[in-house]
Amino acid sequence: MVIQRDATVPIWGWADVNEIVTIETSWGANAQVITDKKGNWKAFLKTPKAGGPHNITVYSKNRIVIKDILSGDVWLCTGQSNMDFAMSKFLNDAKDPKHQPLVTYIRNEVKTANDNWIRHIEVPQTTSLFEKKKNFKGNWVSVNPEDIGKITATGYFFAKEIRKQVDVPIGLLECSWGGTRIQPWLSEEAYLEDENMKAYFEASRVKSKAAIKKMEAKDYVDLEYQKKIKIWKQNGEKGRKPKPLKNPKDDMQLEATLHNGMLSSIIPFAIKGSIWYQGESNAGYLPEEYENYLTTMIRSWRAEWAQGDFPFYWVQLAACNRSSKKNDLGWSTVNDQLRRTLKVKNTGMAVLYDVGEPKDIHPHNKMDAGKRLALWALEKDYNIRIPAVSGPLYQSKKIVKNKIQIKFKEVGSGLMTGSKELLNDAVAVNQPLKRFEVLNEKGIWITANAKIISKNKIEVWSENVLKPKEVRYAWAANPEGANLYNIEGLPAAIFSTEK
Repeated sequence: MVIQRDATVPIWGWADVNEIVTIETSWGANAQVITDKKGNWKAFLKTPKAGGPHNITVYSKNRIVIKDILSGDVWLCTGQSNMDFAMSKFLNDAKDPKHQPLVTYIRNEVKTANDNWIRHIEVPQTTSLFEKKKNFKGNWVSVNPEDIGKITATGYFFAKEIRKQVDVPIGLLECSWGGTRIQPWLSEEAYLEDENMKAYFEASRVKSKAAIKKMEAKDYVDLEYQKKIKIWKQNGEKGRKPKPLKNPKDDMQLEATLHNGMLSSIIPFAIKGSIWYQGESNAGYLPEEYENYLTTMIRSWRAEWAQGDFPFYWVQLAACNRSSKKNDLGWSTVNDQLRRTLKVKNTGMAVLYDVGEPKDIHPHNKMDAGKRLALWALEKDYNIRIPAVSGPLYQSKKIVKNKIQIKFKEVGSGLMTGSKELLNDAVAVNQPLKRFEVLNEKGIWITANAKIISKNKIEVWSENVLKPKEVRYAWAANPEGANLYNIEGLPAAIFSTEK
């Protein structure tokens, strides 16, 4: 177990009504409380500096001893499959042989990694449409060849990068589920506090309750499912077997169901901050509203934890081929919405399109993903000087005749045209900038030229557009060839200048 160091942290549990509960620690912080009318109790303990191991003893009518506790930094790891996937998920061969060296690296990491000061616990994947869960069963594991396969890969490489420079235990508190949208991770309260989101939430609940009533009736028969199964069998059971209609209680995509079923069980366990890898499933579902959802989610989580504006870092999605134009454009929209959310205080974003795998939505290079997330934490939360925490971020535009000048922040030592291969650092290349487009007067996006004109500016133009209106960059799910970096080797974020 890892507890948040140098802090006053909550510890809570359950016992009989009006029962006196005593908490004692090996480092000398003690507390005593009386349970409330429902048998709940909560106390607060001052935690020691980084280190351990320590013990906590909780007793009343019975005694519980929690051993081998480290005092360090706890990072919440949330999102969908690219956070959910443990190290063991990346041991199979790559879909494209050119990415096989990444598999080799991870296989070696699993065989050799050994760091008792990186620990991980995962909240079981649980839906709960109406009730907030307050507990879960799980076990802390540390980094060793036997257990590392169970640990979130993105979280592990994030923690490993921090541990290279900071001698502090790192706890990874994982709460993730592959394939999920952002909507189920927001609380009911967050929905109800926003007028537009409230109407959406309440309409969904009405629909869900009606479906539950219908499906839980004694005489319920899923006629549509029976029809599909019959056709499937008549066709020789070819193709994917049809599935019955899912009870809304079991639907992981419904609003607040994962907040109720998973997140509520760990609030308010004290944390250092949070890392978030999600958005793929929103490429085809309300992508243009993603900034609003993410902003609302961050603010509501911070309010629930009552730890102030704790650090919240996320990724801009890795490159991946999509099956439809809708999802391809939605992927780009989500990426730009992620960038726009950086206006929220104490946040940061790791750009990943240059470490993706076009044939695999779950790219193996979680090494760079973790490293780039850690750059933000090292600079902002551990006071370690980092030459650049991010690649160039769009700041402003200026139209000059038939060209548009784009100004960036987070340029580090300056801009460059770059190229990155696998785990190698990006290097400067003598090539023109690619993947820029300008919007013409008719509202059509046209492929454009671009060149670096100063430490933090480029100019973009097309010979076929006399009066350009807007600029966008790397606007595709797989923006192959996108090559704007800063000299420190971090890629420019996907962006559009449209408001």
